[in-house]
Amino acid sequence: MSQTVQPAKPTFRRRCLRTLLLCASVYLLACVGCASFQRRLIYFPAVLTAEQVEGFARSEKLERWRSAAGEFIGWKRLSPTQPAQGQVLILHGNAGCAFQAGHYADVLQQAAALDVFIVEFPGYADRPGAPSERALDESASEALRVLAANAPVYLLGESLGTGVAAHLAGHFPSQVAGIVLLAPYNRLADVAQAHMRVLPVRWLLCDRFPAEDDLRNYHGPLAVLVAGQDRVVPEKFGRRLFDGYAGPKRLWEFPEATHDTLMFQAPELWKAVVAFWQANPRAANR
Repeated sequence: MSQTVQPAKPTFRRRCLRTLLLCASVYLLACVGCASFQRRLIYFPAVLTAEQVEGFARSEKLERWRSAAGEFIGWKRLSPTQPAQGQVLILHGNAGCAFQAGHYADVLQQAAALDVFIVEFPGYADRPGAPSERALDESASEALRVLAANAPVYLLGESLGTGVAAHLAGHFPSQVAGIVLLAPYNRLADVAQAHMRVLPVRWLLCDRFPAEDDLRNYHGPLAVLVAGQDRVVPEKFGRRLFDGYAGPKRLWEFPEATHDTLMFQAPELWKAVVAFWQANPRAANR
């Protein structure tokens, strides 16, 4: 009488090995997915029609700003008092458009006679192109070249745009008289790693925005604003940037502010920022 041979059961060691291989495969796929779609995870451009953009911009009293070649590069609102004391170039944050930074013109022009210019990034609102570190940096560099050379230029960066502002200051230090950064970071890779702890984001990231490295070439006044309840760019990254900067600097802390509420400050704060810039004119041109 024949006997049925039972298949050997997998050993505990073999089951563990299979589990590890499965986990490793899933982890590898996650890394590949993160690397392949990383720009979709970084940039959240709001895309609008030209008619929509024009309507919103009019409500902010902004007019289109164009290059010498006639290409749209952003928005501007000139100071009612002319000649202006200086020019502020604004680099806006993510998930928004340049015209949404029009509220800065309200408070800045209450603080001083300043012409305000806001760069629109490629791929945002109705500007053609696709966002990337290189595209954002090049659009900001182009905008800086368009500004008048006979008046001081100050930079205002918020969130993602703080890395772009740092790039300008580091590559064109003699043209920048002062900077203010709201919710900044020392490196975008550090922020991304904090949000995705289990993946090797520092090794996968293509767009890195190394703000602390760029600012080593700049020696002018740096103002930094951080929010204690910021969950997008936690304040520790702004503090790292501030602590590592060797030039004249001033830190404003808002323990109860969030990432969004930090961007809306009273005119008194902006008067203090402008006074800080103007108190360090020589340092800006070293």
